[in-house]
Amino acid sequence: MKTTVSAIATWLIISPAAWAASPSNDIAVRTELHDIQTLTLSDEQFLKGDTGGKTVTISAQLRIAQGAGRLPLVILQHGSSGYAANVDVWSRALNAAGISTFALDGFTARGLVEVNSNQATLGRLNFILDIYRALGVVASHPRVDPKRIALMGFSRGGQATLYASLRRFHHLWNTSGAEFAAYLPFYPDCMTTFASDTEVADRPIRIFGGTQDDYNPISSCREYVKRLRAAKADVMLTEYPNASHAFDNPLGAQPAAVSPHFQSVRNCQIREGSDGILINLETNRPFTYKDTCVALGPHLGYDPVAAQAATKAVTAFLKSLFALN
Repeated sequence: MKTTVSAIATWLIISPAAWAASPSNDIAVRTELHDIQTLTLSDEQFLKGDTGGKTVTISAQLRIAQGAGRLPLVILQHGSSGYAANVDVWSRALNAAGISTFALDGFTARGLVEVNSNQATLGRLNFILDIYRALGVVASHPRVDPKRIALMGFSRGGQATLYASLRRFHHLWNTSGAEFAAYLPFYPDCMTTFASDTEVADRPIRIFGGTQDDYNPISSCREYVKRLRAAKADVMLTEYPNASHAFDNPLGAQPAAVSPHFQSVRNCQIREGSDGILINLETNRPFTYKDTCVALGPHLGYDPVAAQAATKAVTAFLKSLFALN
């Protein structure tokens, strides 16, 4: 026991100095918290360009990577579980690559913790407006290169990331004067067909998902990717054969486990109708989360192999895009 205490005491004395001599490259040189003025809107309001929503101030964490001058940056948008562990993991991985991050919290200011069990609590397209507003904030930061900002999101945030690329939505809502250099949606919901949804920004779109995903099935994204490619969009879909939903969250179950109360539209076909109304094609009536096509009990879980592969792929893509060594 005496030897163990001595060893621990020695470690406590040596460790800080050793750490200071060789700090990890995933440590941000500066962290800032920023307010973002936005609105809480229904999907109908968003699609119609109706600005009559409730004003709200959300927050975001800026982590400035190690490096000099204006650095590239990735905006990170969480999913239906809120600011989960995968957001922090991605922030550090991107910081280690010399890329700053701006991670949004779209829930706390709205009094939400999660919306998995009641997706109707917040319009699914609301995050797109939050993202555009965040772009306006971060593009003017003196340590950010406004021409090297990418967008990355997960699940509900992945859906927002994917459809934030639509030119129509930029025209309606993006008043920042800036554009994204790329869009990286992770396991997004592709079950809804929007008007003019093949008219996207002239920027790369890189989608990542698992073939075992029964929350947001990747098959629907395959169909959307086909339509985008037919429209000459720069889009790629990377599939991980053994991965389920939220495969990049290191605190997720292994193997993936059922979340019995989580709502999924995996059995629904939804299309934007007139006047911003989303239509359930099965009933030909306005879609609601009380529709019989809405299912419960998707699987969520961590897949370390897929997570490692995705981290490598995203890092390599962004280093090339941003011309980093």
